[in-house]
Amino acid sequence: MNPDTNPEEKPLPADGRQDEALTSPPVPLPAMAWVYLALSIAGALLTWLATWDFIKTYGSGFDLGLFLSLANVNPASQFVARDLAVGATAVTIWMVLESRRLKMRGLAWVLLCCLLIAFGCGAPLFLHLRERRLAELQQQ
Repeated sequence: MNPDTNPEEKPLPADGRQDEALTSPPVPLPAMAWVYLALSIAGALLTWLATWDFIKTYGSGFDLGLFLSLANVNPASQFVARDLAVGATAVTIWMVLESRRLKMRGLAWVLLCCLLIAFGCGAPLFLHLRERRLAELQQQ
């Protein structure tokens, strides 16, 4: 036996395959994980199309002040903007706490998506990652 190898590790058979008992097949993702991933992509694309229309209509750059004033131009848009702000804040707090509880990876990417793309992209992305983590935990 090679002195550099760990004595607890079993050597591989001559054909190089690991013992099937030592390896387990990858966990298949639940269907909802794929639904959440599709919603995340849709949230990114649909909000980007609206942002692109805003930029084409109101100038060559993204004017955040103008964007926010237009988001509050009438009671209906005020309702949507305020509803999203309150709901997104509550869900973001839950996402941080839930990711810590489940010891999830990727929260930074989720929060960046929420801030730089849209909450409609980041929240479903979080749910996708959560489903993946729950599947991992179930396999263990």
